[in-house]
Amino acid sequence: MSSVFTRFFSKDYQRKKALARVAPGPLADYLATPFPDRKSDCRDIPIVALDLETTGLDPRKDVILSIGLVEINHFGIRLGTAWHSIVRIDRDIPGETAVIHHITDDQSAAGAPIEQLLPELLQRLAGKPMLVHYSAIEQNFINTACQRLYGGPFVVPIIDTLEIGQRVFVRRNHTIQPGDLRLFNLRPRYNLPQYKAHNALSDALATAELFLAMADNLYPGRPCPLGEFLSRR
Repeated sequence: MSSVFTRFFSKDYQRKKALARVAPGPLADYLATPFPDRKSDCRDIPIVALDLETTGLDPRKDVILSIGLVEINHFGIRLGTAWHSIVRIDRDIPGETAVIHHITDDQSAAGAPIEQLLPELLQRLAGKPMLVHYSAIEQNFINTACQRLYGGPFVVPIIDTLEIGQRVFVRRNHTIQPGDLRLFNLRPRYNLPQYKAHNALSDALATAELFLAMADNLYPGRPCPLGEFLSRR
C-alpha cells in the first residue's frame, strides 16, 4: 500500500469516524458525502478553490474576515460558482489588518456571522477536494469553527499549490529562495497574469489558475491522478 493511498484512506476513515460522532446538522451532512477516489482524474472531477482572509495566523485567537471560492470542473474554472462573503466579527479589525485586506469595520458589520456562512461553505465543499495555497490557514480555521459550532472536526482531502510548487522545485533540483513559493511569485513561472493580492475571491481564482497550469504542465494532455496532487502533510 503506497504512502499516498494510506494518507487518503486515513482521511476517509477520519471522515467516517467523525460522522459517527457528530450530531445531525451541517457538519454531519458534509461528512456524509464520500470523498472522490484517489484514482480519479482531476480533469473529470469538481474541485473547490478556496481562500480565507483572517485577522492573523492563529485560529485560537484570530478570526475569519472573508471567504472566497470558485469551482473547477472538467479542468475549467466555472465562474458562475464564484462566491465571496464578508464575515461579521465581534471585535474591531486591527488597523494593520485593514490595510492588508481592505476590509473595514463597517464592511464587516454589514457581513454575515460565521454561524450563518459555514453551512453554505460546507455544502459547497461536500464531496470535493479543497484546493488552497498554504493549507494550514484554511484547514485550521475551518476546523476551529466546526469544532466550536458543531463539536466535530473538519476533514477534507487537500490539494495545496504551495506544496506542489515545492515538489517541482525539488524534482528539478532548483534552490528555493525566500518568497519563491508565494502564490504571486509562482504564477509568473506559468505565464499567468498578476492580480491584486489579499482579496479572498481573487486569491481563490489565482490559486485555481495556478493549479490548472501546474497540472497541465506535469501531465500534458493526459489524465491527472488526484492521488498525485493530494497534500502529504
